[in-house]
Amino acid sequence: MIKIVEYENKYKNQVIELILNIQNDEYGINLGIDEQPDLLNIEEEYIAKGGNFWIGIDVYDEVEKVIGTIALLKKEKNVGILKKFFVDSCYRGREFGVGSKLFDTLLTFSKMIYIKHIVLDTPAVAVRSHSFYRRVGFRLISRVELPIEYTFPDRDSLLFMLDIGK
Repeated sequence: MIKIVEYENKYKNQVIELILNIQNDEYGINLGIDEQPDLLNIEEEYIAKGGNFWIGIDVYDEVEKVIGTIALLKKEKNVGILKKFFVDSCYRGREFGVGSKLFDTLLTFSKMIYIKHIVLDTPAVAVRSHSFYRRVGFRLISRVELPIEYTFPDRDSLLFMLDIGK
């Protein structure tokens, strides 16, 4: 059974393993944990600051396996940054709907806290992700179009923005 739940510290190691595996083994981005200290302090970096972090879990025989993640980093000016959106390759696609369920959870939460714009950065090599972002309404933007300033580990990144309120 697949379910979406809010982050709990008991999932920390599985979350880190999933994200680093996809970033480095699958996409060859070469990003270490030292460049992503937020993964070591998810509750402080996301939840305590007004955002949130969700995970997709596959539950089988009472064993919980982390199969996806997504986070919202709340910023000023009613802007949120979509972060750490990853789905295990075995669970991608419409058959499972993990990515859509994670994104719908983030979008519902964003509307509840009056987020008007969601921005994200994504590696240029993550072409399948770009297709998903466009399908759910994101548009490609340039750095000058960002409504806020934020830093990210630029690995030939593209920027996208979704307007969800005026």
